[in-house]
Amino acid sequence: MTAERDDRRNLSVEHLADRAKFVRLETLRLTRIAGAGHYSSTFSCAELFAALYYGHLRLDPQNPSWPDRDRFILSKGHAAIGLYPILADLGFYPPSKLDDFTRLGSAFGDHPDMKKIPGIDFSSGSLGHGLSVALGMALAGRVTGHGYRTYCMLGDGELNEGQIWEAAMAAGHYKLQGLVAIIDRNQLSIDGPTEKVMSVEPIDERFRAFGWEVHRIDGHDLPAIMETLGALKPAGHGTPQMIVADTIKGRGVKYMELSLDWHVGNLVGQDYDDAWSEIEKGLQPREREDA
Repeated sequence: MTAERDDRRNLSVEHLADRAKFVRLETLRLTRIAGAGHYSSTFSCAELFAALYYGHLRLDPQNPSWPDRDRFILSKGHAAIGLYPILADLGFYPPSKLDDFTRLGSAFGDHPDMKKIPGIDFSSGSLGHGLSVALGMALAGRVTGHGYRTYCMLGDGELNEGQIWEAAMAAGHYKLQGLVAIIDRNQLSIDGPTEKVMSVEPIDERFRAFGWEVHRIDGHDLPAIMETLGALKPAGHGTPQMIVADTIKGRGVKYMELSLDWHVGNLVGQDYDDAWSEIEKGLQPREREDA
């Protein structure tokens, strides 16, 4: 049965929060299988993944190549460890496929491969390419007469790439209203705080100058995320749409939050058990810290 954006889904905040927790727990599990993984970059976008895939995107797991499906480009491809379990949970492939994550012969690597994994629209690697690819897909939808939206999730660190801004300028020029970019504004890149490495602020004003409509929200606030996604304009000739989601890198495990030590890591023994227990308890209130 073809999935729709606004019906036949459990859109309750409780359900979406549970699926965000599921993303974090699966990230722990898969990292233990691999021996290393991207904890903090995935934890920061867990609520965004949950809202998009369980509450918004138009997809059909039984027909992954459905021409009218929404496209999703994970430009920050190192967070794929959190996306794989969602696709399995939705029925794109059996969950057992993930039990040999990154092992020899597995289709599932640190970055996603669109030729091997159903539900993946872009094989990412070096960061900075995703928005250009999404731009091309949005243009293709216009040319072929398909009404899908194309979504692209970017990391804030990859905004340092010049190719991002070429794509941003082109999207405004071609009036690609069906292009939706989402920035996981988690404040840190692998090299340090983004505002110290290469300032990306004010993101809002910069994208508006390129002709985008920009919404800025708390990227861990599920009602705010769903309200913003639900208010997006349909594909057509108009202003490309941007969501800047203010998040906390490592959100969900307190000692990982806004820490440079957990971009890549591996928890073992009691540390693994403690992190699992903390995630199971759910997110605890915390004030956002500016980088």
